[in-house]
Amino acid sequence: MRAILGILLLQATVLGQGQSALFNRPVAESNPLRTEQARELDAYIKTISKDRSLLKSVLNPDYSSQEAYEKSVVPYRKAFCSSIGYPPPGTRPEKEISLKQIGEDSIAVYYRAMIPILPEVHSEGIYIIPKSVQGKAPLVISMHGGGGSPEVALFNGGGNYNDMVRGAAKRGYIVYAPQHLFRADGYPQDIRRRIDHRMRLIGTSITAVEIAKITYAIDELIKRPEVNGERIAMVGLSYGGFYAQVTPAIDTRIKVSVSSCYFGVQEYRYERDELSVPTDFRFPSRFTLFDDADKVALIAPRAHQIQAGAKDNDSHRAKGAEIASHAAVFYEKLKVRDHFEHVIFDGGHEFDDDSAWKFVEKHL
Repeated sequence: MRAILGILLLQATVLGQGQSALFNRPVAESNPLRTEQARELDAYIKTISKDRSLLKSVLNPDYSSQEAYEKSVVPYRKAFCSSIGYPPPGTRPEKEISLKQIGEDSIAVYYRAMIPILPEVHSEGIYIIPKSVQGKAPLVISMHGGGGSPEVALFNGGGNYNDMVRGAAKRGYIVYAPQHLFRADGYPQDIRRRIDHRMRLIGTSITAVEIAKITYAIDELIKRPEVNGERIAMVGLSYGGFYAQVTPAIDTRIKVSVSSCYFGVQEYRYERDELSVPTDFRFPSRFTLFDDADKVALIAPRAHQIQAGAKDNDSHRAKGAEIASHAAVFYEKLKVRDHFEHVIFDGGHEFDDDSAWKFVEKHL
């Protein structure tokens, strides 16, 4: 027993001596290394965001002919669709479009449209058939902006939308003005952000679904006897201006598009604070592959007008004016320079009817 106690005492002594000899330093000594790590990662993001070689891996335009060009940008379109999760997952319902007349005036007949596009999901909006229509007429998609609705853009003078919706009907165009999600009674104020984050968990995004609410609606509307499916245009203000760029970038059936008070807004904000923009604009590779000027490559040679108000906030005008020349290059090299316009009009954050409808009438 004494021998065993002696061995245990010796082990305890050795162990105690070992612990006292362990290497120790103040934890705070490595704080500068953590600071350096943050600096390095910040610099890395800035370096990669300026790396144009990444864009060249998916965008190599062939300007030898319009047909060759359109074929050459297909990989870029696929990359963009993959980035936002388009097309959204889910089987499209085999249900008929629902049109319910809600009113009429001297210009047109107005309908509430419900178009099934995804499981439990409809593209909902206002569908307008001008009374002047005889036979088939062009279709114009009119997209409202952030916090808005088709009703805000159409009724009571249209506010800063001016004649963006009814103006199309006045010119004999059939109109579909869809509703996108910005607020909803009984839901949190940030419902759009919450839905977008949850959609990303199932492999898509609110951007992709809202594009589908337009493109899938077009699939159904061009079946109607009054619609000329070969003549489709799209116009949009602010957030709607974003969709008037990304939707024709994906859907080549849209022959003319007008993006008002959007172009370059995110580039302007990104330069100052990348995370200051809404989350639905933060899709993968937005810095490296999909800035606004480069995405115009997916619209060319189809007609595209960019509008900005001279009296609008600097963020909605300055950067767009700077990068518009880069977007114009795609049209210049295809020898269709008149298919692209960058217009700074005398106004604020609003839709400029005069330049927009002249451009649409010219190219549709």
